[in-house]
Amino acid sequence: MSLHIREASADDAVLIAGLTRACWSERVAASSSGHRESTERVHDDLQRGGGFVLSLDSQPVGSVRWLPSDIETEVWEILRMGVLPAYRGQSLSQHLMEAVIHRARSADVNELRLAVRADQTRVADLYAVFEFELAPELEYTRANPLEEPPIVMRRWLKR
Repeated sequence: MSLHIREASADDAVLIAGLTRACWSERVAASSSGHRESTERVHDDLQRGGGFVLSLDSQPVGSVRWLPSDIETEVWEILRMGVLPAYRGQSLSQHLMEAVIHRARSADVNELRLAVRADQTRVADLYAVFEFELAPELEYTRANPLEEPPIVMRRWLKR
């Protein structure tokens, strides 16, 4: 098995939008905006921030994106990390997270943030392994107004 992670380009917007919708399928509540991920949104996210595509044996099986905070410098928000259902249970999301952490450090980012859906609190345990902490004092800036507010977690890269 050959694992490869590459930085995404704007040309990957169609691929990443499709991966996101497939990763969310049967995993996240139908009301989640991830089920309606658009190529345009992914393209805009990649232009403003960045992303990675994870492949196994040259087959794309997962992705993740990040955006700089709209209000705080040196803070990135991680979003839409997912691995296709057939490839779960192999710790592949770990490789995506490590890639984002490494990229953020090389960009002199101080802090990473992410949101966990209120109905998927067990996912917070996964992120805690990567030194993310609950941050109840923070509000997620990209929250879906039709949903219960997500749990925000943060990881300090430097203080």
